[in-house]
Amino acid sequence: MITSHMAGAGVAIVASVVIAACGSSSKKSSSTSTASTNNVSATINGAGSTFAAPIYQQWGSTLKSQGLTVNYAAVGSGTGVADLQTATANFAGDDGALKSSEKSKMKGPVLQFPVAFGSITLSYNLSGIKSGMKLDGPTIANIYLGKVKTWNDPAIKALNPGMNLPSTAITVAHRSDSSGTTQGFTTYLSDVSPTWSSTVGKGKIVKWPVGTGGKGNSGVAAIVKQTPGAIGYVEQAYAIENNFTYAAVKNKAGTYIQPTIAATSAAANGVAVPADLGISTINSPNASAYPIASQTFLDVYKDPCKSGGASTTVAKGVKGFLTYAFGAGQSTLGQGGSQIPYAPLPGSLAAKDNTQLATMTCNGAAITLSK
Repeated sequence: MITSHMAGAGVAIVASVVIAACGSSSKKSSSTSTASTNNVSATINGAGSTFAAPIYQQWGSTLKSQGLTVNYAAVGSGTGVADLQTATANFAGDDGALKSSEKSKMKGPVLQFPVAFGSITLSYNLSGIKSGMKLDGPTIANIYLGKVKTWNDPAIKALNPGMNLPSTAITVAHRSDSSGTTQGFTTYLSDVSPTWSSTVGKGKIVKWPVGTGGKGNSGVAAIVKQTPGAIGYVEQAYAIENNFTYAAVKNKAGTYIQPTIAATSAAANGVAVPADLGISTINSPNASAYPIASQTFLDVYKDPCKSGGASTTVAKGVKGFLTYAFGAGQSTLGQGGSQIPYAPLPGSLAAKDNTQLATMTCNGAAITLSK
C-alpha cells in the first residue's frame, strides 16, 4: 500500500534539490551499476528522511532503467518510522538510530542499515557576509535559545574579529515536523550546551524556545532564503541547491571546520559500531571532522513478508535496492559535479551492512536475487 503523502508531496519536496545538487550523477551511476540489483522487477515504497531524500531520489532514477521502481516520500524521519510501523511503507529513511520504543511498535524484528553521511549546515542569509563565519557550540545554542538576538552580538563578534557584522536581527529557522535532522542537530546542541541539554534536550521533536518552523529540510531552506538575517540548520545538498552561505563550526579539537565532504568523512572514521549498526557521528572527536555531521539509515523488516505483508516480489525489490545502496550506489556519493554531496560509507561499514542484509528472509526463507 502506498500512502497519499508518498504519492504526492515526497517527490515534489526534493525534486529541485536532486536536479541541482546532483548534476549528471544518473549517467555515472547507470554506467557503474548495471545489474547491481540483479535485475529485480518490482515497485517498492519508502518514506522518511528529507536529509537523505536527494540520495534516494537519484538512486531511484538510476534503478528505474533496471526495472526497479523506488517511490520515496520525503516526509521526515518520524513519519517514515511510523509508516514502517504500520507497514504502509516497505522501508523507512531515518537519520537517527532506532530507539527501543520505536522498535517495540514494529510488527516484527527490524534491521537498520547506515547508508551515508551528510553535514548539517548552519546556513545564513546575511548580505555581504561570505561562507565561513565562525560559530562555536555555545553560541549556536544561545542563538537557538533566543539569547543571542542580533548578528553583531558580542558573542559572535568575539569569534570573528575584524568582520563587519551588521546589527540585523537574527531570525531562527527550525523544523516543524518529526525530523532526524532535528535529532542530529539537537544532539549536538545538547553535547555543547548544558543549558540546552537541561531545558530543551534532544529528539526528533523538541519544544523550540524561539523561531519559525518549516516542514522538511526544504521548508527550513525556504525560510532562510526568503528572510534576511535568518539562520537555519539544513543538510548540505539543500544548502548547495540554494547557493547558501554557511558557518565554519568549532569542533571538539578546537578547530573551525566548514562542512566539506572530507570533513564529513572524517567524522565517520573510527566511529564505534554497535551490534545493531546504530552508529552516531555527531560531535566527532576527530581533529579534522565537521562537528555536525550526521549518519542516515535505511530501516526495513528482517522478514518484510511475514512482518510487513510484502509479496515475494516486493521483498526481492527491497533487497535489490539495499544491494545497490551498499554496493554500486556508494560510488555515486562524494564530491564533484557528477556525484551526490554526501560522504560514502567506509568499506568496513559497508561490509557490515551486507553481512546483515544476508539475514533478510521472506516468510522465513532466504531471499534469492536472480543473476
